[in-house]
This record gives sequence, structure tokens and C-alpha cells, in this order.
Amino acid sequence: MTLSRRSVLKGGLATALVCGRLPARAEYSPRSIINDASRLNPTPVARHIALKAAPSDDLVGRIRQEIAAAVAQKRSFAIGTARHSMGGQSIPKDGIAITLTGGHIDIDSARMTYRVGAGMRWFEVIRSLDAHGFSPAVMQSNSDFGVGSTFCVNSHGWPTRFGPFGSTVRSAQIVLADGQLAECSRTKEPELFALALGGYGLFGAIVDLELDMVPNALLEPSYVRMNPSRFAEAFINAVENDPTVRMAYGRLSVARESLFDEALMIVFRPAAKQPSPLPAVVDHGALTGVSRNLYRFQTGREWAKNFRWFIEASVNPSISSPATRNALMIEPVVNLASGDSSRTDILHEYFIPPDRFTGFVDLCRAIVPKAKAEFLNATLRYVDADPVAVLAYAPQKRIAAVMSFSQEISPEGEADMITMTEALIEGVKGLGGSFYLPYRLHARRDQVRSIYPRTEEFVAAKRRFDPSLVFRNMMWDAYFS
Repeated sequence: MTLSRRSVLKGGLATALVCGRLPARAEYSPRSIINDASRLNPTPVARHIALKAAPSDDLVGRIRQEIAAAVAQKRSFAIGTARHSMGGQSIPKDGIAITLTGGHIDIDSARMTYRVGAGMRWFEVIRSLDAHGFSPAVMQSNSDFGVGSTFCVNSHGWPTRFGPFGSTVRSAQIVLADGQLAECSRTKEPELFALALGGYGLFGAIVDLELDMVPNALLEPSYVRMNPSRFAEAFINAVENDPTVRMAYGRLSVARESLFDEALMIVFRPAAKQPSPLPAVVDHGALTGVSRNLYRFQTGREWAKNFRWFIEASVNPSISSPATRNALMIEPVVNLASGDSSRTDILHEYFIPPDRFTGFVDLCRAIVPKAKAEFLNATLRYVDADPVAVLAYAPQKRIAAVMSFSQEISPEGEADMITMTEALIEGVKGLGGSFYLPYRLHARRDQVRSIYPRTEEFVAAKRRFDPSLVFRNMMWDAYFS
């Protein structure tokens, strides 16, 4: 029998009508896509839930519910706040992602501590403490980050004389894979505390922390310009032997032809006159816009890098004025954000034994100028020894070198960054130093294991605390799985 196209279509329509329905049309539901500060990790997740913690909310109950759903669906789970990491450390591919904001803060002036919800941003914490005359003992160097996230990366700051953030944590409450709400500290569940501190959320969801605070104060800066070969000794001496120093950091010149030719040390001591009350904290200084424009203008302009160094090293010492501790800490990183959609800012951070610092300077001079990425900034900080965290990046005291690059968003830009990063990590390893894990996942696995010698212990404990591996992120997949 010869069938025409029309008869076939009629027959198909009749069959569908006899069956009672037309052929079903497939439904399309787009997945949620989340990214991080690198803008290089757009990743699909099965579900993205925004949770704003309030005193009346059953936050722990909701988190338990989502963890149980992830276990039942054999999906990964990760919780974050601002997602300022750069390698997907808070992103669960095809999993359940929670963005946590808000929370509570309770101040105990007798114990000099405060209890705070993990979703609070540091600028919220500073505002609350500032009203009572207090300041966080340690936080990250900018205030847009979440408190729980700071615990997960065990960040450090530039108040002295402290180790990483964990040195000021009294206790933490964590929802584990089985839904249990565990409280841990150096004395209560110390193994869990040491694993979760700097554990990148791989052991549970942080919901609450008790932290040390210190009195707020008006601080006055002083500047010393020097050859980098003198910096380590002068910096360590100022931090460790001058009891009046409250905060300290350093800078290095970053123009390619004069890379690291000069260093600048800035230390802050209490001003002779302490007004009462202290001026209330504001979110940014009067010159924030000027600083941002000058910082961004460095990309592709070597003369602008030299000009910025002139402003920092020659002009700032004569125009700087006292500021409160809280005012120095509340500056948000977004104030330096770029509006160029073709480039992204990438951070590196290396932790150098002070007696090997000149070797680090030579290493950077040999590697960094060859890269296509634009080197914008190098800040130096003191980090005291961390005897607690399993993944400790500073098992002994270190000078931290925080380095900011502007990278082209392209395969060529990424390949260039990988090549430079791997070479710097290898060189730092040879100096007995380490690199920081919250940034791009460009290290080799053998480099991670040699620089973090307790990696196998960390992975074994992870599988014991979380046998179904529900708490997973892109860093687990790259370095540990």
C-alpha cells in the first residue's frame, strides 16, 4: 500500500485522539548556575537555596532537611555566604547549594567574647561590636566575607600578634552529615575542631561561632621604606618585640622592571590621645574612590604601577591620619572591584619562613615578569604558628605574601596563570613555605600532599565522619577525591 504524507499524519492524529492525548511535550527547566569571585567557575547545581537566618528561624532544622535530601538523592551539599573563594571551594556541582546570610550576635564583655551566626558578614559584626567599644580580634583583611566562611578557610588578618583566625575561635557549632549538631573546640571534640578549622566545609555546615574580641582603639600609622632584604628582620622585630604595635603590614613594588626592588613597612600604634567615645565606624574612607581608580589604572600601564608606589611610599606617610581599629578593618574588597568584563582579579598567597624571605623575592623576580597576567599588588602580613588545624598553612610563624593579579578571561589567560602558579608553588615548596588553598585549583596533587603533609589523615577522617561524602565541592574533586 502506498501511503501519502497526509494520510500518515491523519493516522497519527487519530491514534493520539483514540489514546486520549497528544504526544507529551518534554518540559525544560533550567538548572541554577552559581559562580565565585574568580568569575571562572559557572557551575550548574540541582538546587540553590538562600537562607537568611533570623532569631525565630529553625535554621538548624532547615539545614538538616537539606542535608538529608542530598544524602537521599546521592547529591553533594555545600554551604557558603559571599563565595569569595576562587576555585569552587563552596560550589557543589549538580548538588544542593545553600547561601547563608544574616544571623545573631551576642556580646559577653566579661569574657571578651561574642557569639555570632555563621551567615553574618564581617561589616555587620564590626558595626555591632563598634557600638559597644569592641573589635574582632582577627578577621579577614576585608569585611564582605562571611564569618562561617572565614572559619572554613581559617583565614588570617593583620592585627598583631596573632596566628590565623582559628586562634581566636573559642568554639563552633556544626551540623554533621547525620544531622547531629556538634559543638567543638580545642577541648571538646578537638579532633573535629582541628579538621573543620580550615576544612573548607568538608566536615559539616558551620552555623554558630564563639570568638574573641578586643577593645577598639584609635591607631596611628608609621611608615618605613627599605630594601626587601631588610624587610623580614625589621617586620618580625616590630611585631614580636614592640608591645605597642597593634596592626602591621608591608608592601612590595610591583612594576615589572623594578619588581620587588623596594619594600614598605606600615605599623599601627595607639594614638597618644584616645577620644571618648571613639568616632563611629564608617564603611569606607574619604579616598576610597581615588584609591580604587588608581589601583585599576595599573592594568597594562607600568608607569601607573610606579606612580601608585610613589603615592604609597612617598605621599601617604605625610598625609595619613589616625583611624580606629574598626575603621581599618571594615574596608570591603568590593571597593577595588573591576568593571572590565574581559578580565578577572586572581589572588595568590604564599607563607614564607622569615629567614627564607629573600629567597622568595628572588623566586618572584625570576617567574612573575614572564607571565602575561598583570601583577597589581603584593601585601605582606605576619602569621603566628598554627598548632591546631590539620591543614595548617603556617605550622610555624610565617610572613604571608598576598599577591593580586589581573588575568584575561580566555583559555590563553588561564593557561598562563596555571603555568605561573605551578612554578611559584614549586619554588615556595623548595623554600619550606606553603600556598593557600582558597584560590584557583592550579596546584598539582603531589604539591598539595607535600606542602600539606597531613593530607592523607585529613582525607581518611573525612571518609570516617562523612562516609557518604555528602559534603563535597570542586576542591574535594580536584585535590582529595
